[in-house]
Amino acid sequence: MKVILWIALLSFFSCSSQKKIAYLQDSYGDTLRSSSELYDARIKPKDLLTITVNTFDKEASLPFNLVYPTGSANVVNGTSSETAIQKYLVDNEGYIDFPVLGKIKVADLTKNEVESSIKEKLKPYLKEVPVVIVRMVNYKISVLGEVNKPNTYTITNEKVNVLEALALAGDLTIYGKRDNVKLMRETSDGKRVVVTLDLTDKNLINSPYFYLQQNDVLYVEPNKTRTRNSRYSALTGQVLSGVSVLVSVASLVVTLSKNSK
Repeated sequence: MKVILWIALLSFFSCSSQKKIAYLQDSYGDTLRSSSELYDARIKPKDLLTITVNTFDKEASLPFNLVYPTGSANVVNGTSSETAIQKYLVDNEGYIDFPVLGKIKVADLTKNEVESSIKEKLKPYLKEVPVVIVRMVNYKISVLGEVNKPNTYTITNEKVNVLEALALAGDLTIYGKRDNVKLMRETSDGKRVVVTLDLTDKNLINSPYFYLQQNDVLYVEPNKTRTRNSRYSALTGQVLSGVSVLVSVASLVVTLSKNSK
């Protein structure tokens, strides 16, 4: 009878622990995402972009590429032969200042949409259809709190979801709240929003916040065990410090007493 009771208790606590720790619970064999549309990041004010225009005739596309000399020691005819692509900073109104074309609205557009827009605007200037390549330079996300490697991470492919971001940070520690992860985001119009994500919920992948945007911040809250241990650790440190002071004072008193004799 006792053995059965112990097995029941162990099963209960095991199930309880799994409910608190496992991600995307009860999703076995489910197809949760009905949309076939692939996620594509949208450009925001203060983003840094590189934009290159390429044609078979390099001289024709040269005026549309924002480049500057790198100061390389390789010099041809008295000028530096090495150049680098200069970055475009999207202003608060969502525009960049493009060579020859002037102001172009890029905020809230995807890279493909910006590439198509620039191609269309270049038609009067070029005989051939150019290859336009847009890249985001500052696509970064931050992961803080109860994770193994809190840090700011640069995402080179400009696409990352919540679970991938946590994987970059070494996953949650055992003390992290999996059902109460905070996502902080600043929208294109300057508004700051904070939403709560439940990693244990299988419907997380259908959330509009499943894919992170540039400059998003994830914060994993500590659970009660971590908070309690932290409080005890601080109290223990204070007690040890106090005891150390008392021992030092007692030692000093003993030494002075011996010297006085």
